[in-house]
Amino acid sequence: MGTTKDLQVSTVSPTESLSENETASVNDTHLRAAYRKSDLRLLYWYSFVYLWMRIHASNITNTAIINIETGDGIKTQLGNLTSGQWAWCLAIFYYPYAAFEPASTLLLKRFSPRVWMSRIMITWGIVSMCQAATQNYSGLLATRFFLGLAEAGYYPGVLYHLTFWYPAKDTALRIAFFYACGQFSGTISGLLAFAISYMNGVGGLAGWRWVFILEGIPAVLMGIVTWFTLPNYPEDSAWLTEEEKRAVIDNRPKTQPSANAKTWSSSEVKEIFKDSRNYTYTFLWICHAIGGWGIAKVLPTVIYELGLSGSAVTQLLTMPCYTLGFIVLNGFGWLIHRGYVSSWLTVIGMEIVCVACYIALILVRGAVSRYMLVTIAIASSMGVLPILWPERIRAARGTTTAGLMIGFTNASAQLTGIVGPMIYQDKFGPRYTVSYSVSIALIAAAIVGVVVTWWLIWKRDQREAKEAENAELSSAQQSQNEKS
Repeated sequence: MGTTKDLQVSTVSPTESLSENETASVNDTHLRAAYRKSDLRLLYWYSFVYLWMRIHASNITNTAIINIETGDGIKTQLGNLTSGQWAWCLAIFYYPYAAFEPASTLLLKRFSPRVWMSRIMITWGIVSMCQAATQNYSGLLATRFFLGLAEAGYYPGVLYHLTFWYPAKDTALRIAFFYACGQFSGTISGLLAFAISYMNGVGGLAGWRWVFILEGIPAVLMGIVTWFTLPNYPEDSAWLTEEEKRAVIDNRPKTQPSANAKTWSSSEVKEIFKDSRNYTYTFLWICHAIGGWGIAKVLPTVIYELGLSGSAVTQLLTMPCYTLGFIVLNGFGWLIHRGYVSSWLTVIGMEIVCVACYIALILVRGAVSRYMLVTIAIASSMGVLPILWPERIRAARGTTTAGLMIGFTNASAQLTGIVGPMIYQDKFGPRYTVSYSVSIALIAAAIVGVVVTWWLIWKRDQREAKEAENAELSSAQQSQNEKS
Protein backbone atom coordinates (compact mmCIF):
# COMPACT_ATOMS: atom_id res chain seq x y z
CA MET A 1 0.00 0.00 0.00
CA GLY A 2 2.97 2.32 -0.36
CA THR A 3 2.19 3.39 -3.92
CA THR A 4 -0.50 5.77 -5.13
CA LYS A 5 -2.06 2.96 -7.14
CA ASP A 6 -2.32 0.74 -4.05
CA LEU A 7 -3.86 3.57 -2.08
CA GLN A 8 -6.51 4.20 -4.72
CA VAL A 9 -7.43 0.50 -4.80
CA SER A 10 -7.81 0.42 -1.04
CA THR A 11 -10.27 3.32 -1.07
CA VAL A 12 -12.83 1.20 -2.91
CA SER A 13 -12.17 -2.10 -1.15
CA PRO A 14 -14.85 -3.00 1.42
CA THR A 15 -12.38 -5.07 3.40
CA GLU A 16 -9.53 -2.61 3.78
CA SER A 17 -9.20 0.72 5.54
CA LEU A 18 -6.75 3.56 5.20
CA SER A 19 -4.95 5.34 7.97
CA GLU A 20 -5.69 9.05 8.40
CA ASN A 21 -2.39 10.04 6.76
CA GLU A 22 -2.97 7.73 3.81
CA THR A 23 -6.49 9.08 3.29
CA ALA A 24 -5.15 12.63 3.32
CA SER A 25 -2.55 11.63 0.73
CA VAL A 26 -5.19 10.19 -1.57
CA ASN A 27 -7.41 13.26 -1.15
CA ASP A 28 -4.48 15.53 -1.98
CA THR A 29 -3.84 13.53 -5.14
CA HIS A 30 -7.47 13.87 -6.22
CA LEU A 31 -7.48 17.57 -5.32
CA ARG A 32 -4.36 18.34 -7.34
CA ALA A 33 -5.76 16.45 -10.32
CA ALA A 34 -9.06 18.33 -10.07
CA TYR A 35 -7.37 21.72 -9.82
CA ARG A 36 -5.16 20.99 -12.83
CA LYS A 37 -8.32 20.37 -14.84
CA SER A 38 -10.23 23.36 -13.47
CA ASP A 39 -7.27 25.70 -13.99
CA LEU A 40 -7.22 24.73 -17.64
CA ARG A 41 -10.96 25.00 -18.20
CA LEU A 42 -11.68 28.01 -15.99
CA LEU A 43 -8.62 30.05 -15.07
CA TYR A 44 -6.69 29.98 -18.35
CA TRP A 45 -9.78 30.45 -20.50
CA TYR A 46 -11.12 33.28 -18.34
CA SER A 47 -7.69 34.95 -18.40
CA PHE A 48 -7.50 34.76 -22.19
CA VAL A 49 -10.99 36.24 -22.52
CA TYR A 50 -10.22 38.95 -19.96
CA LEU A 51 -7.20 40.00 -21.99
CA TRP A 52 -9.50 40.69 -24.95
CA MET A 53 -12.12 42.31 -22.76
CA ARG A 54 -9.63 44.88 -21.48
CA ILE A 55 -8.57 45.56 -25.05
CA HIS A 56 -12.19 46.47 -25.84
CA ALA A 57 -12.64 48.55 -22.71
CA SER A 58 -9.46 50.56 -23.23
CA ASN A 59 -9.01 50.69 -26.99
CA ILE A 60 -10.68 54.09 -27.07
CA THR A 61 -7.63 55.50 -25.27
CA ASN A 62 -5.50 54.25 -28.18
CA THR A 63 -7.85 55.71 -30.78
CA ALA A 64 -7.40 59.14 -29.17
CA ILE A 65 -4.11 59.66 -31.01
CA ILE A 66 -4.40 57.33 -34.03
CA ASN A 67 -3.70 59.20 -37.30
CA ILE A 68 -4.14 62.62 -35.74
CA GLU A 69 -1.28 63.98 -37.87
CA THR A 70 -3.29 63.27 -41.06
CA GLY A 71 -6.52 64.81 -39.78
CA ASP A 72 -8.25 61.41 -39.58
CA GLY A 73 -8.32 61.16 -35.79
CA ILE A 74 -11.49 60.20 -33.97
CA LYS A 75 -11.86 63.57 -32.24
CA THR A 76 -11.65 65.41 -35.55
CA GLN A 77 -14.01 63.12 -37.47
CA LEU A 78 -16.67 63.21 -34.77
CA GLY A 79 -16.86 66.99 -34.77
CA ASN A 80 -13.66 68.32 -33.19
CA LEU A 81 -14.42 67.02 -29.71
CA THR A 82 -13.31 69.21 -26.82
CA SER A 83 -11.25 68.01 -23.87
CA GLY A 84 -14.37 67.84 -21.72
CA GLN A 85 -16.37 65.93 -24.34
CA TRP A 86 -13.61 63.39 -24.77
CA ALA A 87 -13.40 62.90 -21.00
CA TRP A 88 -17.12 62.10 -21.01
CA CYS A 89 -16.68 59.62 -23.85
CA LEU A 90 -14.19 57.77 -21.66
CA ALA A 91 -16.15 58.10 -18.42
CA ILE A 92 -19.68 57.20 -19.54
CA PHE A 93 -18.66 53.57 -20.08
CA TYR A 94 -18.16 53.15 -16.33
CA TYR A 95 -21.56 54.41 -15.13
CA PRO A 96 -23.62 51.40 -16.32
CA TYR A 97 -20.60 49.15 -15.80
CA ALA A 98 -20.44 50.05 -12.10
CA ALA A 99 -24.20 50.23 -11.52
CA PHE A 100 -24.96 46.79 -12.97
CA GLU A 101 -22.00 44.85 -11.56
CA PRO A 102 -23.52 43.66 -8.24
CA ALA A 103 -26.73 42.49 -9.96
CA SER A 104 -24.81 40.92 -12.83
CA THR A 105 -22.67 38.95 -10.39
CA LEU A 106 -25.73 37.43 -8.72
CA LEU A 107 -27.38 36.76 -12.09
CA LEU A 108 -24.42 34.51 -12.87
CA LYS A 109 -25.68 32.22 -10.10
CA ARG A 110 -29.28 32.57 -11.27
CA PHE A 111 -28.68 31.68 -14.94
CA SER A 112 -25.47 29.61 -14.49
CA PRO A 113 -21.91 30.78 -15.29
CA ARG A 114 -21.90 29.20 -18.75
CA VAL A 115 -25.03 31.04 -19.92
CA TRP A 116 -24.29 34.40 -18.29
CA MET A 117 -20.65 34.62 -19.33
CA SER A 118 -21.54 33.71 -22.92
CA ARG A 119 -24.12 36.50 -22.96
CA ILE A 120 -21.58 39.02 -21.70
CA MET A 121 -18.98 38.14 -24.34
CA ILE A 122 -21.33 38.09 -27.33
CA THR A 123 -23.07 41.38 -26.48
CA TRP A 124 -19.85 43.25 -25.74
CA GLY A 125 -18.35 42.12 -29.05
CA ILE A 126 -21.39 43.32 -31.00
CA VAL A 127 -21.54 46.70 -29.25
CA SER A 128 -17.77 47.15 -29.59
CA MET A 129 -18.05 46.84 -33.36
CA CYS A 130 -20.98 49.28 -33.38
CA GLN A 131 -18.60 52.01 -32.16
CA ALA A 132 -17.05 51.99 -35.63
CA ALA A 133 -20.33 53.27 -37.11
CA THR A 134 -20.61 56.37 -34.94
CA GLN A 135 -20.71 59.71 -36.75
CA ASN A 136 -20.83 62.25 -33.93
CA TYR A 137 -20.33 62.87 -30.23
CA SER A 138 -23.80 61.61 -29.27
CA GLY A 139 -23.32 58.37 -31.17
CA LEU A 140 -20.04 57.62 -29.44
CA LEU A 141 -21.56 58.38 -26.04
CA ALA A 142 -24.45 55.99 -26.72
CA THR A 143 -22.28 53.09 -27.85
CA ARG A 144 -19.85 53.58 -24.97
CA PHE A 145 -22.78 53.50 -22.53
CA PHE A 146 -24.13 50.23 -23.92
CA LEU A 147 -20.63 48.74 -24.05
CA GLY A 148 -20.32 49.33 -20.31
CA LEU A 149 -23.72 47.73 -19.77
CA ALA A 150 -22.74 44.71 -21.87
CA GLU A 151 -19.40 44.11 -20.12
CA ALA A 152 -20.69 44.68 -16.57
CA GLY A 153 -20.15 41.72 -14.33
CA TYR A 154 -17.38 39.89 -16.15
CA TYR A 155 -14.48 40.56 -13.76
CA PRO A 156 -16.44 40.12 -10.49
CA GLY A 157 -18.32 37.24 -12.12
CA VAL A 158 -15.06 35.40 -12.69
CA LEU A 159 -13.96 35.95 -9.08
CA TYR A 160 -17.38 34.84 -7.85
CA HIS A 161 -17.28 31.74 -10.06
CA LEU A 162 -13.82 30.83 -8.74
CA THR A 163 -15.11 30.89 -5.15
CA PHE A 164 -17.27 27.86 -5.99
CA TRP A 165 -14.09 25.97 -6.89
CA TYR A 166 -11.17 27.22 -4.77
CA PRO A 167 -10.73 28.30 -1.14
CA ALA A 168 -9.79 31.98 -0.87
CA LYS A 169 -6.35 31.08 0.52
CA ASP A 170 -5.50 29.33 -2.76
CA THR A 171 -6.52 32.16 -5.08
CA ALA A 172 -3.67 34.67 -4.65
CA LEU A 173 -1.56 33.44 -7.55
CA ARG A 174 -4.62 32.59 -9.65
CA ILE A 175 -6.15 36.05 -9.30
CA ALA A 176 -2.76 37.69 -9.88
CA PHE A 177 -2.36 35.74 -13.12
CA PHE A 178 -5.93 36.46 -14.23
CA TYR A 179 -5.67 40.19 -13.52
CA ALA A 180 -2.18 40.47 -15.00
CA CYS A 181 -3.43 38.94 -18.26
CA GLY A 182 -6.09 41.63 -18.39
CA GLN A 183 -3.62 44.42 -17.82
CA PHE A 184 -1.17 42.87 -20.27
CA SER A 185 -3.82 43.82 -22.82
CA GLY A 186 -2.28 47.29 -22.64
CA THR A 187 0.80 45.83 -24.31
CA ILE A 188 -1.18 44.07 -27.03
CA SER A 189 -3.60 46.97 -27.45
CA GLY A 190 -0.74 49.34 -28.15
CA LEU A 191 0.79 46.94 -30.65
CA LEU A 192 -2.56 46.38 -32.40
CA ALA A 193 -3.27 50.11 -32.52
CA PHE A 194 0.17 50.69 -34.04
CA ALA A 195 -0.48 48.09 -36.75
CA ILE A 196 -4.10 49.06 -37.44
CA SER A 197 -3.17 52.73 -37.76
CA TYR A 198 -1.64 51.79 -41.12
CA MET A 199 -5.08 50.63 -42.30
CA ASN A 200 -6.22 54.24 -42.33
CA GLY A 201 -8.28 54.73 -45.50
CA VAL A 202 -8.69 51.02 -46.29
CA GLY A 203 -12.26 50.45 -47.47
CA GLY A 204 -12.90 54.14 -47.00
CA LEU A 205 -12.68 53.79 -43.21
CA ALA A 206 -10.42 55.67 -40.81
CA GLY A 207 -7.90 53.73 -38.76
CA TRP A 208 -9.81 54.23 -35.51
CA ARG A 209 -12.92 52.61 -37.02
CA TRP A 210 -10.91 49.54 -37.97
CA VAL A 211 -9.70 49.28 -34.35
CA PHE A 212 -13.27 48.85 -33.09
CA ILE A 213 -14.22 46.38 -35.83
CA LEU A 214 -11.20 44.09 -35.69
CA GLU A 215 -11.05 44.00 -31.90
CA GLY A 216 -14.77 43.25 -31.54
CA ILE A 217 -14.98 40.11 -33.68
CA PRO A 218 -13.03 37.77 -31.32
CA ALA A 219 -15.41 38.48 -28.41
CA VAL A 220 -18.39 37.07 -30.31
CA LEU A 221 -16.43 33.95 -31.24
CA MET A 222 -15.25 33.47 -27.64
CA GLY A 223 -18.83 33.79 -26.40
CA ILE A 224 -19.88 30.92 -28.66
CA VAL A 225 -16.99 28.75 -27.47
CA THR A 226 -17.83 29.56 -23.84
CA TRP A 227 -21.43 28.43 -24.31
CA PHE A 228 -20.26 24.94 -25.25
CA THR A 229 -17.21 24.49 -23.01
CA LEU A 230 -17.37 26.48 -19.74
CA PRO A 231 -18.04 24.32 -16.64
CA ASN A 232 -20.49 25.60 -14.04
CA TYR A 233 -19.75 24.01 -10.65
CA PRO A 234 -17.68 21.07 -9.38
CA GLU A 235 -20.90 19.32 -8.36
CA ASP A 236 -22.07 18.95 -11.98
CA SER A 237 -18.78 18.73 -13.93
CA ALA A 238 -18.71 15.47 -15.88
CA TRP A 239 -14.96 15.74 -16.53
CA LEU A 240 -14.20 15.32 -12.82
CA THR A 241 -14.25 11.89 -11.21
CA GLU A 242 -16.47 11.40 -8.17
CA GLU A 243 -13.37 11.37 -5.95
CA GLU A 244 -12.15 14.65 -7.48
CA LYS A 245 -15.55 16.29 -7.01
CA ARG A 246 -15.61 15.28 -3.37
CA ALA A 247 -12.05 16.51 -2.82
CA VAL A 248 -12.87 19.96 -4.27
CA ILE A 249 -16.11 20.29 -2.30
CA ASP A 250 -14.49 19.17 0.96
CA ASN A 251 -11.58 21.58 0.45
CA ARG A 252 -13.93 24.54 -0.03
CA PRO A 253 -14.63 26.40 3.25
CA LYS A 254 -18.23 26.19 4.43
CA THR A 255 -18.43 30.00 4.48
CA GLN A 256 -17.81 30.23 0.73
CA PRO A 257 -20.52 30.00 -1.97
CA SER A 258 -21.85 26.62 -3.05
CA ALA A 259 -23.95 25.49 -5.99
CA ASN A 260 -26.74 24.24 -3.72
CA ALA A 261 -27.09 27.46 -1.71
CA LYS A 262 -29.85 30.00 -2.35
CA THR A 263 -28.96 32.85 -4.71
CA TRP A 264 -30.55 35.40 -2.37
CA SER A 265 -30.51 35.42 1.43
CA SER A 266 -32.03 38.40 3.27
CA SER A 267 -30.19 37.56 6.48
CA GLU A 268 -26.84 37.69 4.68
CA VAL A 269 -27.75 41.06 3.15
CA LYS A 270 -28.47 42.49 6.61
CA GLU A 271 -25.08 41.29 7.86
CA ILE A 272 -23.34 43.16 5.02
CA PHE A 273 -24.35 46.52 6.48
CA LYS A 274 -23.18 45.54 9.96
CA ASP A 275 -19.65 44.57 8.89
CA SER A 276 -17.28 47.55 9.16
CA ARG A 277 -14.74 45.81 6.90
CA ASN A 278 -17.06 46.26 3.94
CA TYR A 279 -16.83 50.03 4.39
CA THR A 280 -13.05 50.14 4.80
CA TYR A 281 -12.52 47.84 1.82
CA THR A 282 -14.73 50.07 -0.33
CA PHE A 283 -12.90 53.19 0.86
CA LEU A 284 -9.43 51.90 0.01
CA TRP A 285 -10.67 50.43 -3.29
CA ILE A 286 -12.04 53.81 -4.41
CA CYS A 287 -8.99 55.78 -3.30
CA HIS A 288 -6.54 53.49 -5.06
CA ALA A 289 -8.67 53.06 -8.17
CA ILE A 290 -8.77 56.80 -8.79
CA GLY A 291 -5.40 57.84 -7.38
CA GLY A 292 -3.29 54.91 -8.47
CA TRP A 293 -4.95 53.78 -11.67
CA GLY A 294 -6.66 56.91 -13.02
CA ILE A 295 -3.66 57.76 -15.20
CA ALA A 296 -4.02 54.45 -17.07
CA LYS A 297 -7.27 55.66 -18.64
CA VAL A 298 -5.40 58.33 -20.58
CA LEU A 299 -1.92 56.77 -20.70
CA PRO A 300 -1.29 57.13 -24.47
CA THR A 301 -2.12 60.84 -24.27
CA VAL A 302 0.12 61.40 -21.22
CA ILE A 303 3.04 59.65 -22.95
CA TYR A 304 2.39 61.43 -26.26
CA GLU A 305 2.60 64.80 -24.52
CA LEU A 306 6.07 63.94 -23.24
CA GLY A 307 7.17 64.63 -26.81
CA LEU A 308 9.23 61.48 -27.21
CA SER A 309 7.72 60.48 -30.56
CA GLY A 310 4.71 60.67 -32.88
CA SER A 311 1.31 59.08 -32.30
CA ALA A 312 2.09 55.70 -33.92
CA VAL A 313 5.28 55.04 -31.93
CA THR A 314 3.60 56.33 -28.76
CA GLN A 315 1.28 53.33 -28.98
CA LEU A 316 4.37 51.12 -28.69
CA LEU A 317 5.67 53.16 -25.75
CA THR A 318 2.64 52.13 -23.68
CA MET A 319 3.73 48.48 -23.91
CA PRO A 320 6.61 48.50 -21.35
CA CYS A 321 4.29 49.90 -18.66
CA TYR A 322 1.97 46.90 -18.82
CA THR A 323 4.72 44.37 -19.49
CA LEU A 324 6.57 45.42 -16.34
CA GLY A 325 3.29 45.36 -14.41
CA PHE A 326 2.59 41.83 -15.67
CA ILE A 327 5.99 40.65 -14.40
CA VAL A 328 5.72 42.43 -11.04
CA LEU A 329 2.19 41.21 -10.33
CA ASN A 330 2.86 37.58 -11.19
CA GLY A 331 6.15 37.65 -9.30
CA PHE A 332 4.60 38.92 -6.09
CA GLY A 333 1.56 36.70 -6.61
CA TRP A 334 3.88 33.69 -6.59
CA LEU A 335 5.76 34.94 -3.50
CA ILE A 336 2.48 35.47 -1.63
CA HIS A 337 1.14 32.09 -2.75
CA ARG A 338 4.28 30.41 -1.40
CA GLY A 339 4.01 32.30 1.88
CA TYR A 340 7.27 34.23 1.50
CA VAL A 341 5.73 37.70 1.84
CA SER A 342 2.57 39.23 3.31
CA SER A 343 -0.07 40.49 0.91
CA TRP A 344 -0.78 43.46 3.18
CA LEU A 345 2.87 44.57 3.42
CA THR A 346 3.31 44.07 -0.32
CA VAL A 347 0.36 46.35 -1.05
CA ILE A 348 1.62 49.07 1.29
CA GLY A 349 5.03 48.89 -0.38
CA MET A 350 3.50 49.23 -3.85
CA GLU A 351 1.46 52.24 -2.76
CA ILE A 352 4.56 53.94 -1.37
CA VAL A 353 6.36 53.38 -4.68
CA CYS A 354 3.42 54.99 -6.51
CA VAL A 355 3.52 58.04 -4.26
CA ALA A 356 7.28 58.40 -4.74
CA CYS A 357 6.89 58.23 -8.53
CA TYR A 358 4.15 60.87 -8.62
CA ILE A 359 6.16 63.21 -6.40
CA ALA A 360 9.15 62.77 -8.71
CA LEU A 361 6.95 63.42 -11.77
CA ILE A 362 6.07 66.82 -10.35
CA LEU A 363 9.74 67.69 -9.79
CA VAL A 364 11.56 66.04 -12.72
CA ARG A 365 11.79 67.79 -16.13
CA GLY A 366 13.47 65.31 -18.47
CA ALA A 367 11.09 63.50 -20.85
CA VAL A 368 12.88 60.14 -20.65
CA SER A 369 13.04 60.26 -16.84
CA ARG A 370 9.35 61.13 -16.66
CA TYR A 371 8.50 58.24 -18.98
CA MET A 372 10.41 55.82 -16.75
CA LEU A 373 8.60 57.14 -13.66
CA VAL A 374 5.21 56.72 -15.34
CA THR A 375 6.16 53.14 -16.26
CA ILE A 376 7.14 52.27 -12.68
CA ALA A 377 4.03 53.96 -11.26
CA ILE A 378 1.73 52.01 -13.59
CA ALA A 379 3.50 48.71 -12.86
CA SER A 380 3.29 49.24 -9.08
CA SER A 381 -0.30 50.42 -9.11
CA MET A 382 -1.36 47.44 -11.20
CA GLY A 383 -0.71 44.95 -8.41
CA VAL A 384 -2.50 46.52 -5.46
CA LEU A 385 -6.12 45.46 -5.93
CA PRO A 386 -5.58 41.95 -7.34
CA ILE A 387 -3.22 41.15 -4.46
CA LEU A 388 -5.94 42.22 -2.01
CA TRP A 389 -8.74 40.28 -3.72
CA PRO A 390 -8.15 36.95 -1.89
CA GLU A 391 -8.46 38.73 1.46
CA ARG A 392 -11.55 40.55 0.20
CA ILE A 393 -13.12 37.26 -0.85
CA ARG A 394 -12.22 35.65 2.48
CA ALA A 395 -14.04 38.43 4.32
CA ALA A 396 -17.31 37.74 2.45
CA ARG A 397 -19.25 34.94 4.16
CA GLY A 398 -22.00 33.13 2.25
CA THR A 399 -23.24 32.82 -1.33
CA THR A 400 -25.30 36.03 -1.39
CA THR A 401 -22.72 38.06 0.53
CA ALA A 402 -19.90 36.95 -1.75
CA GLY A 403 -21.87 37.73 -4.90
CA LEU A 404 -22.98 41.17 -3.76
CA MET A 405 -19.73 42.29 -2.16
CA ILE A 406 -17.48 41.06 -4.95
CA GLY A 407 -19.72 42.89 -7.40
CA PHE A 408 -20.04 46.03 -5.29
CA THR A 409 -16.34 46.21 -4.47
CA ASN A 410 -15.37 45.92 -8.12
CA ALA A 411 -18.07 48.43 -9.03
CA SER A 412 -16.51 50.96 -6.66
CA ALA A 413 -13.21 50.54 -8.51
CA GLN A 414 -14.88 51.73 -11.71
CA LEU A 415 -14.70 55.26 -10.37
CA THR A 416 -11.22 55.16 -11.87
CA GLY A 417 -12.85 55.36 -15.29
CA ILE A 418 -15.36 58.01 -14.23
CA VAL A 419 -13.08 60.34 -12.28
CA GLY A 420 -9.69 59.41 -13.76
CA PRO A 421 -10.27 61.04 -17.18
CA MET A 422 -11.54 64.17 -15.42
CA ILE A 423 -8.41 64.42 -13.26
CA TYR A 424 -6.12 63.75 -16.22
CA GLN A 425 -7.77 65.98 -18.82
CA ASP A 426 -5.23 67.18 -21.37
CA LYS A 427 -5.84 70.77 -20.23
CA PHE A 428 -3.72 69.85 -17.19
CA GLY A 429 -0.93 68.59 -19.44
CA PRO A 430 1.79 68.24 -20.39
CA ARG A 431 3.08 68.57 -16.80
CA TYR A 432 -0.09 67.25 -15.08
CA THR A 433 1.02 68.76 -11.77
CA VAL A 434 -2.57 69.08 -10.51
CA SER A 435 -3.36 65.52 -11.60
CA TYR A 436 -0.34 64.02 -9.86
CA SER A 437 -1.04 66.00 -6.68
CA VAL A 438 -4.59 64.63 -6.51
CA SER A 439 -3.25 61.11 -7.07
CA ILE A 440 -0.74 61.48 -4.23
CA ALA A 441 -3.47 62.54 -1.79
CA LEU A 442 -5.77 59.68 -2.79
CA ILE A 443 -3.05 57.02 -2.57
CA ALA A 444 -2.07 58.30 0.89
CA ALA A 445 -5.70 57.86 1.93
CA ALA A 446 -5.67 54.35 0.42
CA ILE A 447 -2.65 53.44 2.57
CA VAL A 448 -4.61 54.48 5.67
CA GLY A 449 -7.51 52.33 4.45
CA VAL A 450 -5.22 49.33 3.97
CA VAL A 451 -3.80 49.63 7.49
CA VAL A 452 -7.24 49.97 9.11
CA THR A 453 -8.67 47.04 7.13
CA TRP A 454 -5.67 44.89 7.96
CA TRP A 455 -6.19 45.61 11.66
CA LEU A 456 -9.90 44.72 11.45
CA ILE A 457 -9.11 41.46 9.65
CA TRP A 458 -6.45 40.62 12.24
CA LYS A 459 -8.94 41.25 15.07
CA ARG A 460 -11.52 38.97 13.44
CA ASP A 461 -8.99 36.18 12.89
CA GLN A 462 -7.83 36.41 16.51
CA ARG A 463 -11.41 36.29 17.77
CA GLU A 464 -12.35 33.31 15.60
CA ALA A 465 -9.19 31.44 16.60
CA LYS A 466 -10.03 32.00 20.27
CA GLU A 467 -13.62 30.84 19.73
CA ALA A 468 -12.39 27.70 17.96
CA GLU A 469 -9.95 26.99 20.79
CA ASN A 470 -12.68 27.42 23.42
CA ALA A 471 -15.03 25.18 21.46
CA GLU A 472 -12.35 22.49 21.25
CA LEU A 473 -11.64 22.71 24.98
CA SER A 474 -15.35 22.57 25.75
CA SER A 475 -15.78 19.51 23.55
CA ALA A 476 -12.82 17.79 25.19
CA GLN A 477 -14.17 18.59 28.65
CA GLN A 478 -17.59 17.24 27.72
CA SER A 479 -16.07 14.00 26.42
CA GLN A 480 -14.07 13.60 29.61
CA ASN A 481 -17.17 14.14 31.75
CA GLU A 482 -19.10 11.54 29.77
CA LYS A 483 -16.33 8.98 30.28
CA SER A 484 -16.23 9.61 34.00
